[in-house]
Parts: sequence; C-alpha cells; structure tokens
Amino acid sequence: MSWAGHFQYDIGKSRRAVPSATTPQFDATRPTLLCLSHLRWSFVYQRPQHLMSRFAQDANLLFWEEPIACDEPEPWLQVRGEEGGVQVLVPRLPADCDGDAATQVQRQLLDGYLAELGVRDLVLWYYTPMSLRFSGHLQARTVVYDCMDELSAFRGAPPELVQRERELLQRADVVFTGGYSIWEAKRALHANAHPFPSSVDVAHFAAARTAQDDPPDQADIPHPRLGFYGVIDERFDVALLGEIAARRPQWQFVMIGPVVKIDPAELPRASNIHYLGGKTYDELPGYLSGWDVALMPFALNASTRYISPTKTPEYLAGGCPVVSTPIHDVVRTYGDTDVVHIAETPSAFIAACEAALQDSANRDQLLERADAVLGDMSWDHTYDLMKEKITWTP
Repeated sequence: MSWAGHFQYDIGKSRRAVPSATTPQFDATRPTLLCLSHLRWSFVYQRPQHLMSRFAQDANLLFWEEPIACDEPEPWLQVRGEEGGVQVLVPRLPADCDGDAATQVQRQLLDGYLAELGVRDLVLWYYTPMSLRFSGHLQARTVVYDCMDELSAFRGAPPELVQRERELLQRADVVFTGGYSIWEAKRALHANAHPFPSSVDVAHFAAARTAQDDPPDQADIPHPRLGFYGVIDERFDVALLGEIAARRPQWQFVMIGPVVKIDPAELPRASNIHYLGGKTYDELPGYLSGWDVALMPFALNASTRYISPTKTPEYLAGGCPVVSTPIHDVVRTYGDTDVVHIAETPSAFIAACEAALQDSANRDQLLERADAVLGDMSWDHTYDLMKEKITWTP
C-alpha cells in the first residue's frame, strides 16, 4: 500500500502544533499546488515542509501523502489543516486494497476532492514518481519534479520506481534537485533541470549559539558531547559509531531521531551512546546548543551517493563544528572550510573529532567561519529562486 509512509511516525515541527479544526479556505482566484509526497507532513520537518509552507503564500496548497490502511470497508480521504494554510490529504484504504485497485481508488479520491474544491488552475509538484500512477491524467499548468534524493537507491524502493521516474522526467516542465551530485546525474535527462541544495533557516538554529536550558533527557549526559540528529536508517554507519564510541569511552554520543528501515538491534549499545528518539524541529536547537561537536556519520553506499544533508548548514547555523564522512556533496560544498571536517576511517574520524573539539574551544573564530560558509543561504532564498522558474500565469 505504501513503500515509504509506513516507516514514518509523527514527529513534526512543534510539540505545541495541533492540526487546524477546520480545513483552510479554498481561494478560487489563486492557483492550486498539489504536492505528491512519499514523506509525511508530520514526520521529520525537512525540505518538503520548508518549501510547501512558503508556496502556500501563493497558492492553495494540497499535500498528498501515501495511503494508510483503515478498518472501514470503504475508502475515504482524510483532510486536515496545518499551519500556514496547508491541507494534508491522506487516502485511507481498506487493508485488502492494494496494487491496481489501490491506484484506482486513489485516483477516484483525488479527482473527487479536486472537483469538490472546484480546482481549475493546477500546478503539480512531485517528490515521488510513484504518484504518477494515479495523477498522470491530470491537466496542469506546470509540472514540477523536485528530486531531493535518488529514491531508487533507498531500502524498500519499488522496482518500478525507475520506470516511473523516466515517465515523470518526460512530463515535467522543470526539474529541481536536492544537490549538485544528483543534478549531474539528472541534467542529461531533462533540459530544464536546476540544482537547489539543502538550505537552512538560520534564525531558527542560531538560537543554539546562546546558552539554553538542557532538555531533561540530555541534562545529565557529561561533556564532551558529540551529537547527531536525523533519521537513523540504512544511510547511517552503525559500525563507525560503535568503534568510535569504544575507542573514546570518555566521549558521549547523543543520537536523536527515529530508527526506521533497520532493526534497532543492529545499533551499537554502550554506556556512552545515548539514543533519545525523535525530536520536533522546534526542539532541535535546544539539543544542539549543548553539543561540542555535531556528527554526520553516514555510510558510503548507494543510498548516500547523491544526498545533500540539510543538517550540515543547520549545524553550522547553530554554531557547532561538524565532522562528516566523505559524502560527495558535503565534500564539494564544505570540504575546504575549517568548520566541516571530513574523515572516512574510524581513526581519521576520531582525529577529526579531536580537531573539532579544539574548534569548539575557540568560539568566536568558529562562529565567524561558520557565518562565512553560510553566506546568504536560506529557505526563503531557495523559495524565491524556485518560484522564478515556475510558470504561475496561464
């Protein structure tokens, strides 16, 4: 029924955030942007949420998620309002509804809701080519493919995803990519492809630069603290973490994020490794403020070949030195800076962490270098540049 959605659970933007009691009002004078995503709105707050919350200023914003099974005998469409005027649409399908039947039902639910709203002026924005199965018939002013990852390389990806992407690339008017490496892989397949690497809300994470009260589950962890936040899945190098923790027992490793698509039993366990679970977007600066070094211990495999981690600029905006494995886009963008250290082997990673701890001790110089690297990077800037490349008028 869903290849990615069932690995996700509610984390979201804020503990205080609650869905709106009423769905946002539909404005027939504005275009409607239908975003079709494999990531749930209430999962980890990242690229789709940053961009769609901004595009909701310009259009009626419908965010279509992958289906969820329900106990009812008939399918139905769950509609809820989110902040900023976003409508999240979740197809609820009977548990035995799968394959072609699920595709047909989703098409009926989608067509019915668009007709109910009276949508006449449509922009389609795809994060997953798999949604083309039930939406490919829709007539749209503009079709956008925001290729933020090489989804076919992720664990659990359906075999037909590659073919669906070929079809989407033929139909799309414009293609955005989540980094330079994936842009280099896609640009030969589309004449109007543009790289938009991960960006950052600097003001949000800059709160971590000032002392904050430690969250209760982090307060008793000694220093030095080396932290990571993000999804812990097949992209995370569990062996690297285990060896570093064993060789530096005096260092404390704070791991924040949901564990998905891998068995939690595979994770290294030690007295100096602390798994704190998923945290909301609004909570992250409070944790980051208490770290001495921020980590990106990504495995080097097919699933990480094209990634451009959002956490790199977020860590820097929070004033934390970074140590990363040699992910292509990280090396390309940050490899010659003094605030992101690149290391591959456990020994090199330990040495890089020791250098980063020294960086952390020279706070003023660290912040100056981090700000120079960030420059004018922002999600607002990315949104403005993307908007220029989309046809908004008939």
